[in-house]
Amino acid sequence: MLRVENLYKSFGGIMALCDVSFRVEPKTITGLIGPNGSGKSTLFNVISGFYKKDKGDIYFEGQKIEALQPFSIALMGIGRTFQISEAPQKMTVMENLLLAPKDQIGEKIVNVFLHPSKIREQNEKDLQKAYEILKLVQLHDLRNEYSGNLSGGQKKLLSLGRILMFDPSLLLLDEPTAGVNPTLIKDLVIAIKKLRDEREKTILLVEHNMKVISEICDKVIVLNFGKKIAEGTPEEIQENEAVLEAYLSGSARQRGANGNS
Repeated sequence: MLRVENLYKSFGGIMALCDVSFRVEPKTITGLIGPNGSGKSTLFNVISGFYKKDKGDIYFEGQKIEALQPFSIALMGIGRTFQISEAPQKMTVMENLLLAPKDQIGEKIVNVFLHPSKIREQNEKDLQKAYEILKLVQLHDLRNEYSGNLSGGQKKLLSLGRILMFDPSLLLLDEPTAGVNPTLIKDLVIAIKKLRDEREKTILLVEHNMKVISEICDKVIVLNFGKKIAEGTPEEIQENEAVLEAYLSGSARQRGANGNS
């Protein structure tokens, strides 16, 4: 589904990604982990077109995509969420979802006069799809609530719902459980697993919650200082000495930055 080969990205003198290569197989959940500053979000931004790579190749379903604009990559079938979930606050949860479907014929003013019946038919299908997705992400009871009134965790669920309305084949989820309370984390985990098992979606996610990684991921890729240091099942990664050292040293650096002993 996704193939990254020998990817490099730097910012000035800082090497954010150094010779990163990996594959994401169809209908799997792949976790991307690593200490803070290891290059995870940079990698997401390069894959989705928000950053341009320095060197390397990115293939999606066999086609090179690294030279494309973000909207073109999205239209090919790659959807992504962001660490901070934003949504039009004065629109309801349902209205937010109805913004997302692609190829809406009603967006062209001429079709309002030439194809009104087709527009009504498409709108009915989108509405039914939105109801199904709201049930999947546990927001059905809040469908008429303004998005500005949602909690941080509920906004994460709404962000996931909007991506599903767009219906990509590959989902890039950037820290979907960050700042989410434990009850909603359970809802998110259930929803993500259903996407793989019932809707046959392929998922690559950045996540710091190792319990979540262990529960849902088929494979885990570990970055440190922009380099891939390990790849394997969650069980293999938890026993990998290089991974343990990276996290321990990262914790020590963090304590030092905070002035702790």
